Parts: sequence; structure tokens; C-alpha cells
Amino acid sequence: MRALTWQGVEDVRVETVPDPVIQEPTDAIVRVTSTAICGSDLHLYKVLGAYLDQGDVLGHEFMGIVEEVGGQTGDLKVGDRVVVPFTICCGTCWMCSRGFFAQCETTQNREQGKGASLFGYTELYGQVPGGQAEMVRVPQAQFGPVRLPEHGADERYLYLSDILPTAWQGVKWAEVPEGGTLAVMGLGPIGQLAVRSARHLGLRVIGVDLVPERMALAAEWGAEIIDLRDGLDDAADVGAAVRDLTEGRGADGVLDAVGMEAHGNPVSEKMINAVGKLPGLVAKPMIENLGIDRLAALHASLEAVRRAGTVSLSGVYGGAVDPMPMLDMFDKGLTLRMGQCHVKQWTPELLELVSQDEDVLGLESLATHRVPLEDAPAMYETFQKKEDGCIKVVLKP
Repeated sequence: MRALTWQGVEDVRVETVPDPVIQEPTDAIVRVTSTAICGSDLHLYKVLGAYLDQGDVLGHEFMGIVEEVGGQTGDLKVGDRVVVPFTICCGTCWMCSRGFFAQCETTQNREQGKGASLFGYTELYGQVPGGQAEMVRVPQAQFGPVRLPEHGADERYLYLSDILPTAWQGVKWAEVPEGGTLAVMGLGPIGQLAVRSARHLGLRVIGVDLVPERMALAAEWGAEIIDLRDGLDDAADVGAAVRDLTEGRGADGVLDAVGMEAHGNPVSEKMINAVGKLPGLVAKPMIENLGIDRLAALHASLEAVRRAGTVSLSGVYGGAVDPMPMLDMFDKGLTLRMGQCHVKQWTPELLELVSQDEDVLGLESLATHRVPLEDAPAMYETFQKKEDGCIKVVLKP
């Protein structure tokens, strides 16, 4: 089959690789009909390459048709149309039974000190081949795959794999009271769906970014926009701009939808770029033991939230000793919530929401680029550089 493989820093290629096969009775094989490039994939493209091997198949947002099932996959059957959550979980362990699916004890990566395995996401998370491919082996298929209606556009359901529940969880975890204000840092795909989710839930939304087309799209969905190009040079400036819109108080909750590669600190940018190009044996301890993240978005979030408010982190961070303004965080009495999305926790309500006749979250129009799988390498570069108005990429194997 054809699949997108990692070959080195900023070097991904579509190659012919062996077809997946059933390895465990709880496996299924899914023929991919749509897959997507996620912002988290860009971390692998550049920063986290130390945890990848040449030939690893990338991608964790995908859906398709069940082609084969093992002997213990419950009522899943060949021919089912499914979307597959990016977190691989069993549904029955201590963590799963409490809704903490991203910490599943059956697929937990204990040797790495990490949570549940993820599709297409490095040795830290199980090195499970991903979904930017013609076919995928799906472990724990007795629980993971979400069966879908036979009809309707793929893109109505594709984002249930990751970015929609991740955005929804980020909004919910920000704990904004009814009628309150949520600030969203970063208006990429997750930021866009966070804006739409928050507006659907009746919240006021302030969106912060610097990419014109992203700001314009968020504004169309009801966000008030703070443009970082308007002389906002640091976190304090962003915080002041948010307070100006909130009676001097700050947002009730802030969602950081950016993560480790935020704009705003050229010194950190040079450092993280340099670490990403080092050999794995050198880069891994630096990533794990140094503060290499670009923290502009996180620090701006801490500035922008009101006292006794909540900062919700959907963006991925990796540095072990990132500098944090602990005195200010303590003095403001802030709550931080963070972590991988517990996708299946949100699946029932989100599947019901997206299955309505009306596309209430505009999912079918979110993608700006729809291309064959063979064009994936070029689209990784376009997406990373924010060129050609690129907001979301959908690949068709």
C-alpha cells in the first residue's frame, strides 16, 4: 500500500510499504477514505524527530471502511463506516472506566513513562503506524472505532478523530461560566473549532492570532479579534489587550491552542530548531530535560486570564524545565487543565451534534486544501509555513 513516511527533519515521503495485517484478535483493518494533517503532525515534521525512525507512518486523523476484523472485535463488522479516535484505548481498564481514555492502562507506554498509545506518534506513544495511508491496522477495535451513518460527506465526521473533541474538551476544561468570555490563543484548526464550539455553547469569544485568513475566518464565526501584528510584542501586551475588552478583568477562561512552536520569541525559535536537527541520542535528553518550548502563547494565556480563572492547554508542550511565572500564577489563583484529549468521553454528544441535518459547526467547509495522498509532502510544507491560505488539509488515499 501507499503511505506517508517520516524520513528525517522536514522530510516526509509517500512510499510503498507492506499492507497491515491482523496481529491480535482485537485488531481490525480499515481502508482509509479520508485522512488529515494535524498541527501535532507538524511537531513531528520538525521538532520531535528524535523520537521517530526512518519509515514510520504518520497521521492520526482518519476514517474509512472496515476491511477485516479479528475474532474479538465485538459487533464491529466488515463494511462498517468508521472514524477512529487518535487515542488507542480498551474501554474497560481502571482509567477507561473513569473516562480517562488518554491514560488507558492497556495501551499505556510504561517504559517511556507516557500514557495511552497514539496512532502515528513516535516511540513515546507506541510507534503505532498512522493513518496517512491507504490502510491502517486498528488495535483495540472492540472499543475504539466509532460507527457512522452510511451517507454524508466524510468531512462531517473526519474531525471526530481528533481536532473536534480536542477543541471541545479545551473549551469545556476552560470552565467559562454561562455567558462568560473565553479567549482562544491561536486560530489554527483547533482554535477555529474551539471558536465555533464556544459560540455554539453561548460563550463570548476573543480570538488571538496574527495570520490574516485565520483571524478573518474566526471573525466570521463570531469571535472578537486581537491582531498580534498591532504592536503586541509580548505576553503583557496581549494580557492588556484582553483586559481592555473585559472591563479590566481578563477572560474567564483561556484556551491555548498553539503549543510549543508559538511565535514570539526568536531566541527560543533558533534553539528549538537547532535541537530538532540534532541526532536522536543527543536531542532526546535536551528535549526531555531542558526548557526548549516557545512559550509566548502560554505566557500570554496566563496574562490574559482573570484572577481565579482557568487556563486550558490543548497545544502540545515538551520541555521539562520551561520557565513559568509561578508567583503570578499563585497570586492570581489560577487553575491549569491540560493533557491529551479523552476522545471517547466526548463522542456521544459530538456525534449527535454533527449528525444533524445542518452542519452547525461548518465542518464540511473547514478544509482549505483537499489533495491526493501523494501530495502530502508538499502540503506538510505549505501547512507548516502557513502559505496559500492553508488552515486545514484533507488527504484522499
